[in-house]
Amino acid sequence: MLDYLAADYAGAVKNGEVTSASEYDEMREFARHARDRVAALPPAAATPVLREQADRLIQLIDAKAPASDVARQAHALTDTLLQAYPIPTAPTEAPNLARGAAVYQMQCAVCHGTTGHGDGPAGLQLSPRPIDFTDASRADQRSALSLYEVISQGVAGTPMASYAQTLSTDDRWSLAFYVGTLAYPDAMTNGEQAWRTDQRARGAIASPSELARARVAGLAEVIGTAQARLVVGYLRAHPEAVHEALTGLSLARTRVADSVEAYRKGKSEEARELALSAYLDGVEPVEARLDARDAALRARIETAMGAYRTSLSLPAANDAVPTQAHEVDALLAQAQALLTASAANPMTTFVGALTILVREGLEALLVVVALLAFLRKADRHDATRYVHAGWLLALLAGAATWAVASYAISISGASRELTEGLSSLFAAAVLLAVGLWMHQKSIGGRWQSYLKAKMATALDRRSAWFVFGLTFISVYREVFETILFYTALWNEGQGQWLLAGIVVGAIILGFIAWVLLRTSQRLPLGLFFSISSLVIALLAIVLTGKGVAALQEAGWTAVTVAPVPSIDLLGIYPTWQSLLAQLAVALMLAIGFTYNRWRAKAA
Repeated sequence: MLDYLAADYAGAVKNGEVTSASEYDEMREFARHARDRVAALPPAAATPVLREQADRLIQLIDAKAPASDVARQAHALTDTLLQAYPIPTAPTEAPNLARGAAVYQMQCAVCHGTTGHGDGPAGLQLSPRPIDFTDASRADQRSALSLYEVISQGVAGTPMASYAQTLSTDDRWSLAFYVGTLAYPDAMTNGEQAWRTDQRARGAIASPSELARARVAGLAEVIGTAQARLVVGYLRAHPEAVHEALTGLSLARTRVADSVEAYRKGKSEEARELALSAYLDGVEPVEARLDARDAALRARIETAMGAYRTSLSLPAANDAVPTQAHEVDALLAQAQALLTASAANPMTTFVGALTILVREGLEALLVVVALLAFLRKADRHDATRYVHAGWLLALLAGAATWAVASYAISISGASRELTEGLSSLFAAAVLLAVGLWMHQKSIGGRWQSYLKAKMATALDRRSAWFVFGLTFISVYREVFETILFYTALWNEGQGQWLLAGIVVGAIILGFIAWVLLRTSQRLPLGLFFSISSLVIALLAIVLTGKGVAALQEAGWTAVTVAPVPSIDLLGIYPTWQSLLAQLAVALMLAIGFTYNRWRAKAA
């Protein structure tokens, strides 16, 4: 309804004067109906903004404002609605334009005409006449999504009926995309070159959802009306081109270039959003493949892109931004060449699968082994089932994550980094407390009285849930990242080599676990507590660094480059934020250890 209003208002008002009283009355009615619909929606955080935008739209129409202002306000209200109340805004598969053309001739041509001019035999008998789909000025205001909604729901009070029961969802999307091309015949011959050579257009339409919602009027503000008509017309006829041109590192490079332009225009917030999207939507999906081939390059890209995002927060006169953007683009180009040269290499896939599992699994393994060893030393074999339940359930949850990521939804880069970051920091906080507690029991003979007390009583429910929760969180955060890495590697078509790497990695982890458990059994209790407290303290420091780094990648924390090497295994990254967080945890541990020793001596 809002898109219909944006498109038809120009036929009702011109130069502040009403040119069609019936059309103008309809525009006023539609605007007020939209406001009533907004008021009837379930309350949301954006409700005040939506009502304000709806009121503003009514004010513009009542004031006979220019058509461009009314269209801009109607589209702004549309975009806010879609953000506040998300609905599917794109087809699940690329629309079939040949099918759309066939459906049009069967269902629509009788009214709208065989060529879309609104001159079909039945349409000539109607008043008002059916929409002329070849009217470019009107089509400029319409998106494929709005056409799909009209086809699905119809238009009340007009001969345009709903086809939701007549046509399948795929047919309705194909028909919407086909109808959306009729106003742009030149796009069939010149649109491909316009799309492939205009980086700004590729940055503005980066997904099927953005294509479905794209309007020429909106894109024209970026690349001009003539170019926008070529691009939109071509992409509606060839929606698969969005996937071909804007994925992975190509998308990242385009978004970085767009962020520089936005920064130069003083649009700092837009520039930061584009730079963040460059990483989350461009680099993150191929991170596993890149990490398997050159982990050091991947680390340099993460640090450089984080520092670039931080620079965008500085005043517009900052000359370092273009230079940093050029350095980021050079790193992305290097990564792009590397992935292209080594695509679908069996040995690379095997080594990547092996190293990812061993690297990610080692941290979780140390926590699980430490808990099992402690419970066995305390002669609490009955409690080990909570540890086993924790890691087994974490593996099952990881399998569910893989199923969701592969078949149900796409887990965004931001969601992934936030999950990793927050779970890492939570686990680090728990391990910090456990490390201090173990160190306290390791000195002054306190472990002996503690074990006697614990062996005399059953494990209470709170302690059982603590053991289970620590195991689950520690294992799942590693499983979550590993599963998403493997999902990306699986798509390269080297499934058997991927599975081989997983099997060998699992054998290596199993051997390490066996060695650690056997070694812990032979250690004196006091020494065992001391070593365990140091290992867990080290893990707390490692997870703190990884947690902060993940939040930096998600755009939650600034990035200030520090002159230190990146050591992923130890959670050390070349940023002051992650290093200072690790230093803070190390100081807390040092103070806690010192206090424990002081209390032991005093006792």
